[in-house]
Amino acid sequence: MPDTAPTAPRVPASGTVHWIGTGLSTGRTGLALLCDRAERVVMWGRHESRAADRLARLGLTGRAETRGLDHAELAAELRPGDVVVSMLPATEHPALLRTALAARAHFACTSYVSDALLAEAGAAREAGTVVLTEAGLDPGIDHLMAHRLVEAAREAVGDTATDVDFTSYCGGLPAVPNAFRYRFSWAPYGVLAALGSPSRYIAGGAERTSAHPWEATRRHRLGEEGFEVYPNRDSLPFIAQYGIPDGWRLETFIRGTLRNDGWLRAWEPVFATVRTGDTARIAALAEELAARHPTTEADRDRVVLSVALELRTPDGAGWRGSYLLDRTGDESESAMALCVSLPLAFGVTRVLADATPAGLHRAAESAEESERWLAFLAGHGLDLTLRQHRTP
Repeated sequence: MPDTAPTAPRVPASGTVHWIGTGLSTGRTGLALLCDRAERVVMWGRHESRAADRLARLGLTGRAETRGLDHAELAAELRPGDVVVSMLPATEHPALLRTALAARAHFACTSYVSDALLAEAGAAREAGTVVLTEAGLDPGIDHLMAHRLVEAAREAVGDTATDVDFTSYCGGLPAVPNAFRYRFSWAPYGVLAALGSPSRYIAGGAERTSAHPWEATRRHRLGEEGFEVYPNRDSLPFIAQYGIPDGWRLETFIRGTLRNDGWLRAWEPVFATVRTGDTARIAALAEELAARHPTTEADRDRVVLSVALELRTPDGAGWRGSYLLDRTGDESESAMALCVSLPLAFGVTRVLADATPAGLHRAAESAEESERWLAFLAGHGLDLTLRQHRTP
């Protein structure tokens, strides 16, 4: 939910963006947008040469300055109103946020709000700076879809409904499935570690917990194609975040992961290691699997995001709405880089335009603001159309 506590006067944006990180989620389209909209963009890599190499790969040489990341040098260069964009692993966000706060600079990332980020939110509000989070693909675009679906359903049937089913599934997949049904394009240990974290969700009208998320895997059809899906993390806080009315009786509420059909069987040996909880064994297996199943320059990736809401009214009428994003990467940009960087870049442009209030925000937090984001994404090649219908 939006942070509504009193804030200090918002620090006006300076026009300078510091993009921290050169990984595979740094996409050409999103970064080029910022180079067009910001007065100045500085890309910070672990070494200056890595930042320069990444800009060259993206065809953006000369569009941004490059630096080797050193926190002291970053702190010295930051000015009030600058925007720090962290594309580093989530564990490194808090330190960067503290550096930004010390300079009265704004901060943006695509990761979930962690306890560490939440602890700093009050300081950002008091400083008059923006902390923009969950502004990528998942979390990010999925939030936009969910807000619009909930608002459309409320307009259609009101705040009282029964048999409410909400599902949100997202997956980064190989465009051409291999025998393993997956290719690694980001931190391999993170992929396996996520499987060791329990999930909480609603199914059959009751709250459920799965100690091993893959054990709740089920089949999921999108059009003529079959997938496998399972719940991940804790879905329940998003009931309030998405503005689900108290009068809707939830039968299903799941946010989860989508995989190619056959994934569950292909990964059975992996699950055996994850079950042990032995971090050393899991890390070793992750590195082995990443070496055996990498995403190479010749591979194309695919992003599939499906968000759907279905419900009935007390008099028996039904309503269903859904969004589907299905994007395959090409030679110029991977699907994942596009779908992560583009919404993030738009969120940063909102900060640059002084359109985002001080304090903590999770992408768009209302149907109206979500519509603005979705229209922007559609205008830049991500056509996300709401499909809805009522039944007697």
